Amino acid sequence: MKALVVYSSKTGFVEKYAKWIAEELSTEAVRSDDVSLDELKEYDTLIFGGGLYAGGINGVKFLKKALEKFRGKKIAVFATGASPPGAEVVDEVRDGNFTREEQKKIGFFYLRGGFDYDKLGIKDRLLMKLLKKKLESKKELTEDEEGMLSAYDDPVDFTDRDNIRELVDYVRNGWVKGPCRSSL
Repeated sequence: MKALVVYSSKTGFVEKYAKWIAEELSTEAVRSDDVSLDELKEYDTLIFGGGLYAGGINGVKFLKKALEKFRGKKIAVFATGASPPGAEVVDEVRDGNFTREEQKKIGFFYLRGGFDYDKLGIKDRLLMKLLKKKLESKKELTEDEEGMLSAYDDPVDFTDRDNIRELVDYVRNGWVKGPCRSSL
């Protein structure tokens, strides 16, 4: 198996997972900006990772081009976000980023990342300020919303190397329980 981990990371959580996955699979991890689609032809397995921003996976356009171009390759996708990886979150992310047809071609994993407001770019900071104002205006907050508000002042990191286990097993062995899973 010749595998490559390609990632798009803004705040470092995706990069951390990408490097752990590459280490486990004895391969390398590269930023999506540093590799072309043509360079991917030499690999039979591609692992792609991106962070969530307003429900969209960062770098998903690059991945979709790879899906079109490289039929027959094993492709695993992981997305990271600050939310706990419940089935509802996983379904929303997967279904919001991939058609049913695309889902048949990939293994999908949600790996809990974190939130560090200070590492965001200006555009993302503006969007997150809007979210913060919206949350602060609510009369009652869920536990997750309260946690999100507190993370603006104190960054949170939920990354855990154990979270990559299912993805690595998928790449090495294929599905045991079926595609489009998450790391719970």
